[in-house]
Amino acid sequence: MTAQPDRAGRLAAALERDGPTCVWCGRTFDRHVRPTTEHVVPRVRGGPSWAENEVAACSRCNAARGHRGAVEWLGECRARGWTPDAERVARALESLAAAVAVRGGQRRARPHLDAQLRRLRAG
Repeated sequence: MTAQPDRAGRLAAALERDGPTCVWCGRTFDRHVRPTTEHVVPRVRGGPSWAENEVAACSRCNAARGHRGAVEWLGECRARGWTPDAERVARALESLAAAVAVRGGQRRARPHLDAQLRRLRAG
């Protein structure tokens, strides 16, 4: 297995892969809206610090989300009038599922990941 990049490297990769906006509120990152790495499957639910489990989010959204599931937080973001990028979240969840299938492990993350994918597909 190849080593994962450090946190700064994972954030840079997320920004390059997904663009310069917060996945949850849609704001463009600048000197006032700073990007952070956001775990799609929260670490408290077993989510790994792998590039496949991280997207870029502003610090406001990252802190406000807490440990809520991605699908629940997407709904809350919409209720707040924000424009979350559900497709980017879906890609991250799918990418993480594929990485777990290849690398194995992540026993704690799998049930949460599977539930989030089911809820996302159900609409």
